[in-house]
Amino acid sequence: MSLSPQNAANTPEPTLTEPVTLKTLKAMTHRNEAFACLACYDATTARWLSRAGVPVLLAGDSAAQVMLGFERTIDMPLDFAIQITAAVKRGAPRSLVMADMPFMSYHRSIDEAMGNAGRFMTEGMADVVKLEADETQAGIVDRLTRAGVPVCAHVGCKPQTSSVTGGPVAAGRTANELDQVVRDAIALQDAGAVLLLIEAVPDEVTKQVMEVAQVPVIGIGAGTACDGQILVVNDLIGLTDFPPRFAEPVAAVGDELLRAGKQWVQNVRDGSIGGKRYSMRMGESEKVGRNAENDSGRVSNQS
Repeated sequence: MSLSPQNAANTPEPTLTEPVTLKTLKAMTHRNEAFACLACYDATTARWLSRAGVPVLLAGDSAAQVMLGFERTIDMPLDFAIQITAAVKRGAPRSLVMADMPFMSYHRSIDEAMGNAGRFMTEGMADVVKLEADETQAGIVDRLTRAGVPVCAHVGCKPQTSSVTGGPVAAGRTANELDQVVRDAIALQDAGAVLLLIEAVPDEVTKQVMEVAQVPVIGIGAGTACDGQILVVNDLIGLTDFPPRFAEPVAAVGDELLRAGKQWVQNVRDGSIGGKRYSMRMGESEKVGRNAENDSGRVSNQS
């Protein structure tokens, strides 16, 4: 049982005093003010990140790996993805929350993509849905946009696709690949994408995408030229055994969790579990003794 009072005296004041919207991100981009994003998967973590002032949170399909223990993001269950998106939004109502549409939730038909995106917007309370896409999927983005679903188009390295072919690898490392990433970004933007996310590409690719981008661009492993930067929170705080090369931890929460776990094991062995115990109401302890005597007497009389 874990109780979390909403008005505890030591609760930190929220840094985000107003809801973050797409207009907020566009304004920050126009001011050349880089904005931070993090992928997280539960209400508690989202609440603390919102308190820290992180304006954009992604309920990433990387939850399949870091929460469910799968090796690939394509194993992310659709219903679970919708639930964690809603959890993140409940934990961080002022942050802009992106849903990460899982593998094959938008590939088979535009109608299925529309239905699933609608679930993320209603059941999942998402502000934006993210799709790993290329120029051939511009039609899906167009339909979603026309229906009022804000779309973040994920280009460059696409983990869902690359996990089928042996694991994520950098994109845009040849001139032809660079041209393809740029074509994808242009086509998806022209189809109505309100954000672009570009992953694991050389700086030259990012530079060319930034030159053609008319919407905010979020980078991950794509250099510092992007308007925003995103990482998986587990990578950022040192919970990942083998983080990607572009993720540099800023904390060692894993080490602290290990220390705390060991300390709890020892405390239980020693009987020094700490905390405050519950007590009976005044005068009730005496009744326990009398009740026990009365019960004993009734048993004797019945014998």
